[in-house]
Amino acid sequence: MTGRDIAVLDRALRKEFKAHDSPIIELIEAQTHDPFCVLVGTILSARTKDQCTTGAVRRLFAVRKAEGPFAPEDLARLTVPQIEKLIFPVGFYHEKARHLKALPAALERSFPEGFAAAGRGLTRLDEFNALVERLCELPGVGRKTANLTVAVGFDLPAVCVDVHVHRITNRLGLVDTKTPLETEMALRKLLPMKYWKTWNSHLVSFGQTRCGPLRPRCDGCPIARFCRVRK
Repeated sequence: MTGRDIAVLDRALRKEFKAHDSPIIELIEAQTHDPFCVLVGTILSARTKDQCTTGAVRRLFAVRKAEGPFAPEDLARLTVPQIEKLIFPVGFYHEKARHLKALPAALERSFPEGFAAAGRGLTRLDEFNALVERLCELPGVGRKTANLTVAVGFDLPAVCVDVHVHRITNRLGLVDTKTPLETEMALRKLLPMKYWKTWNSHLVSFGQTRCGPLRPRCDGCPIARFCRVRK
């Protein structure tokens, strides 16, 4: 696939994305403009449908003590059982409650400059990558969560690969990979950096509304001409 093909593909995905509701993490960013809220929402969203995550986020963020977005100190005041009650029935809510309870102290240790300040002034790829690695050291944070927080929460280039991105990019023939990590590394080499921040949300939306894992809606698909599986 040529650079021109990727540009055409991006325009088609962007148009399709605008025709549907945004994924939950983009909505959290639009409502709070806060990296910590994006991080918490992304942890909650793992292996959970957006509708369920929306309810959990709304209940959890409502316990903030002061004006402004939900903050680490708000989370620190809650017990694990309280967090469990607020976020139920997200997937693996017991495990996620323990991770969230440990998160404020972990942020204080790993980001003494303040979490919101962690992305300020970063301009180089190695700095973006280093921020991803720092985030991966936090409880409950894997590469998908870290990359999505960097891209959406900090508005910095990052390639976030979930099951939708992994599935669709392989179907298109953009990559030929076995794991999301392999897909992330392949897309880093293939995609111009200007597409890094947006492709996750575009492909997640596309995977949820059209290109599902079992019964993709291929008839009328706007990117069918690029699809290796369809061909």
